[in-house]
Amino acid sequence: MPDRADRLDPQPPAAPSGGTVPDVLATARQRPLLLFGLTPPRRSATPEQVAEIARVTLARLAPLDVDALLLYDIDDESDRNPDERPFPYLPTMDPAVFHATHLSDWHRPTIIYRCVGKYPEPELRDWLEATDPDRVAAVLVGASSSTKEVRTPLPRAHALRREVRPDLAVGGVAIPERHTRGRDEHLRMLAKQEQGCAFFVSQVIYDVDATKSLVSDYRYACRERGVAPQPIVFTLSVCGSLKTLSFLKWLGVAVPWWLENALRHAEDPLAESYEQCLANARELAGFCRRLGVPFGFHVESVSIRKVEIDAAVALAARMRELLTD
Repeated sequence: MPDRADRLDPQPPAAPSGGTVPDVLATARQRPLLLFGLTPPRRSATPEQVAEIARVTLARLAPLDVDALLLYDIDDESDRNPDERPFPYLPTMDPAVFHATHLSDWHRPTIIYRCVGKYPEPELRDWLEATDPDRVAAVLVGASSSTKEVRTPLPRAHALRREVRPDLAVGGVAIPERHTRGRDEHLRMLAKQEQGCAFFVSQVIYDVDATKSLVSDYRYACRERGVAPQPIVFTLSVCGSLKTLSFLKWLGVAVPWWLENALRHAEDPLAESYEQCLANARELAGFCRRLGVPFGFHVESVSIRKVEIDAAVALAARMRELLTD
């Protein structure tokens, strides 16, 4: 759970001047979305460190023409994967608090992840009541495993949102790897769509074939049910070291063996993964256009190494060029 200071309800920043969440979602069927994601500062960071991280973050975002910022809500997932975590789990600030108190100069929409299982229902209710649906959308995330302690189940969180803040746009998580195992991830997406999800954000994509299978099954299931597919935002993340590669795999990201070989033996794995992310984006964009599925891309770095974060920023800038070509 966040520290008590992280659970206070701060005053929201001033109204944005760079568009609203409804505006962005309204255009998502006409043109691809572009998001940039990051993790809030560590909960142990001093106020001065948090302020500096916010300053650097805003400076990185300033030249990027992204539709929205995505802020993660980090949870301990050791219950999902018993193997040693390549990067240690360090609790982070509540993303809603970081957004409200430190990113007031960000004037475009923000998508805030909520690992709903770690929050008691009254706390989720308070956050929903305080949230400005013009500035903020949410992605509600369930427990990382069936054995994890859950304070608020995902279905109840969706119901609570409908009760308390029905005008808050919400998205869901889509995991191609889970579809490979059970061929039913598209059914989970449809169930979330019935609960009000207006978009989906994928796990990091390196296995394009698995992702295309999920998109295809989702598209034709939507057709059978007579519903329109919601936008799917594919997550791209560069990989600059073997440790980052190990962390991606620990997170459950499927990396094809030929690509893992390429990254392991490349003189510059960061450049290799950067080019592969672009190639994957082009293939997925063409596939979604052929199927008539609205889509977008979300760029992040799972590593805190500056060189990998800088590469993610460069990738986001290149993605905007690619999507407007």
